[in-house]
Amino acid sequence: MTGDHLDALDPEQRAVAEAVEGPVVVWAGAGTGKTRAVTHRIAHAVELGVQEPRRIMAVTFTTRAAGEMRERLRLLGVDGPAVRTFHSAALRQLRHFWPQVVGGNPPEVVGHPAQLVAEAAGRCRVSTDRAVVRDLAAEISWAKQMQLTPDRYVAESTQRTPPLDAADVARVYSAYDDLKHDRGLIDFDDVILVTIGMLAEKPHVADEVRRTYRWFTVDEFQDVSPVQSRLLDLWLGESGEVCVVGDPAQTIYSFAGATDRFLREFTTRFPDATQVRLYRDYRSTEPIVALANTVLSVAAPGEGGLISQVGSGPEPVICEYDDEVAEANAVADAIAQWIAAGTEPGDIAILVRVNAIMPAFEEALAERGLPVVLRGGERFFDRGEVREAITRLRGAARSGEMSGEVLVDTVIAVLSAMGFTGEPPRTTGAVRERWESLASLVGLARQMPTTSLSDFMTELDSRAAIQHAPAPEGITLATVHAAKGLEWQAVVVAGLAEGSFPHAQSMAGPALDEERRLFYVAVTRAKRELLLTWSRARQPGGRGNRSRSRFLDDAGAPVEPGRSSTRTGSGGGRRSARARGPAVCRVCGKALVTPRERTVRRCDSCPVSSDERLVESLRAWRLEQARERSVPAYVIFTDATLQALAEIRPTTVDDLLAISGIGPDKLTRYGEALLELLAAGTDDIPTDK
Repeated sequence: MTGDHLDALDPEQRAVAEAVEGPVVVWAGAGTGKTRAVTHRIAHAVELGVQEPRRIMAVTFTTRAAGEMRERLRLLGVDGPAVRTFHSAALRQLRHFWPQVVGGNPPEVVGHPAQLVAEAAGRCRVSTDRAVVRDLAAEISWAKQMQLTPDRYVAESTQRTPPLDAADVARVYSAYDDLKHDRGLIDFDDVILVTIGMLAEKPHVADEVRRTYRWFTVDEFQDVSPVQSRLLDLWLGESGEVCVVGDPAQTIYSFAGATDRFLREFTTRFPDATQVRLYRDYRSTEPIVALANTVLSVAAPGEGGLISQVGSGPEPVICEYDDEVAEANAVADAIAQWIAAGTEPGDIAILVRVNAIMPAFEEALAERGLPVVLRGGERFFDRGEVREAITRLRGAARSGEMSGEVLVDTVIAVLSAMGFTGEPPRTTGAVRERWESLASLVGLARQMPTTSLSDFMTELDSRAAIQHAPAPEGITLATVHAAKGLEWQAVVVAGLAEGSFPHAQSMAGPALDEERRLFYVAVTRAKRELLLTWSRARQPGGRGNRSRSRFLDDAGAPVEPGRSSTRTGSGGGRRSARARGPAVCRVCGKALVTPRERTVRRCDSCPVSSDERLVESLRAWRLEQARERSVPAYVIFTDATLQALAEIRPTTVDDLLAISGIGPDKLTRYGEALLELLAAGTDDIPTDK
C-alpha cells in the first residue's frame, strides 16, 4: 500500500487521514464518509510507521460498526488493530487482570438483568410488573453510566422522571447490586465500572494497558457517557494520541446516559487539537439533505449544514391517513411499487419512533407476501438457526458431495433440510425471523456465484469472527434508534403524529431537542426515496383528533386533511391525492381491520364470493408475468389483490384503480390484460360488487 490510496478521499477526508499525530477531532455529518476517513487515517499511520497495528485501538458503539471497520481495514491491507466496543474492550481487560488483581476466575456477566431486577423489586415490595421492571433496569443502567451509586441516585435524579419514586428506585438499585454480589455476578455496566476500578487503583494495570495501546480512535463520540469517558481517560493517561469522531446533531441516546458534552469540550481539554469538519454528504439526494438541514436548523441554527454530493432526486413526500391501519396498508402498497420499479427489498426501511406501531406494518407487509426483517435481538451469528445452518454447510463442504454445483443451489439444498423454502412464510414472529436468517445466508451465496462451498465457509468464518452479518434480504422494520448508522435506498418514516413523534413525554426543552435530532437521524438514513406518513386516529373508525408532528411543519410542507403533499424547498409545488376513508365490509357493513380485509373489502368471517377457477387463472397469469420480468410473484400483485380481483371482478379502469394494490403504474402495465382475463370465460359466474 502506498500514499496513493489517499487520492480517493475528498479534501476534508484527506485532512483527517493525514493528521496522524496528536489529538484530532472530526465533526462528521450524516453520510459524509467518516468511517472511510478514519480507516484511511489508521492505514496511513501504519504505512508511515507512526504506529504499529497492534498498538492501535479503535472503539465503536456496536459490534456491527466494529465489524465494518475491521473489514475496511483488511481491504486497506491493515491487520492487527484492536477494533472493539467499549464493553468488549473493557471485558477483555477485566478478564485478563482479574486473576492477578483479585484472584480466581472473573465473575459471570449477566446478559439480561430483568429477572434479577424483578427479584430485587420484590424484596423491596415494589411493583414487579414487566413494564415497570424493564424501566427499572433501564434506570439502574443510566445511573451506572452516570457513575451514580444508590446513595447518590436520589439527589442526582431530580431532572428525570423515574419509573417509581426516586427513593424506591434507589432501594431496588441497592438490592439488585446486593443480589449480584451474593451470587458472584456482574452486569454489562459493571464491566466498565470494575475495569475503571482496576485501572484507577492499580498503577501497574494502567501502565500495562498504556504500553499495549498507544494510539486511539473513538467513533460516535457524541454518544459517550461519563463512565465511558472516564475509561478512555484512564486508557490515555497523559497521552494525547486520540482521534474522536462525532456529530452533535446525532446525539440521540441521552436517556441511556450519552452526552455530547465531551465532544463539544474536546478542544478545551486539547487546545492544540487538529479540527476537521466533514460536510459533503455522499448518501442522500439534494431534496432529502435540504429537508434535513431545514428541520435541524429550527433547534440548532448553524449545525448540520450538509451539502449533497449525490445530486437531484425525488422530493420527499408527506402523506396523511385516517388511521394507523390505513397508514400501514398504504405504506405496504408504496413499498410494493418501489420493488416493482426495481428497488431491492433489502434497500427499503420503515422507521418508527415507538415499537407499539410496528405490528400494523409487519402485518401489512406479511399480508402482501413482502419479506420483512425486524432489527434488534441477538447478534446474527449467535442465533440458533444460523449456528445450525453453518454446521450443516460445513459438513457438506467436508464431504464434497455437492462439489461442482452452483453455490447458491448448494446452499439452498443444504438449508432445505432445515425447512427453508424460496417463498417466505405468510406469518410473523419467530417462524418468520428464522426464515429471514436462513434467507440472509442464501443471499450472501447469491452474491458469490463462482465461489466453492469451502471458500464460502471461509467467508462465513471470517464474518463471524468480526460479527459482519450478511445484509438481510427483506424490508427493514425498525425504531429510529436501532437504525442509527445504517442507510437504505428508500425510507419510510411512519407514525409522525404529535405525541408519537415527538414522543408524548418529550414535548419541551432538551427532550424535544433530542426528538428533533432523532427525526433528523431518521430522514438522513434515506438515499433517494423518502416517505413521511402519519394518521389522524389509531384504529379504523376512531376519533381522528390527532395532529401531525411539528417536525413536518418544520419541513415546510403543509398538508391539508386527508391529503398528501410533495415537499419542495419553498414549501410549494404540492400535488394532492385523497386518502382512503374508513373501510367497511361490502357484505356485512362492519369496519375492516386487517390489511387483507381492507384489500378484498370483506371481513374474513364473511362468505367468499369468488370462483376458485378464476383465482387460479389469475395466479397462473401472475407467475407468467413474474418470470418474464425476473421478479418475485408478489411484486406483480399480492395474493390479497388477486383475491380482491376475483371477488369484485372489475370491468372498467376506474374499478381497477379502486382496488388496493393497483396504482397508475400497474394499471398502465397490466390493466388491459387484467380486464380481458377477468372477462374471458367468467360470464357464468355471478358478480358481487
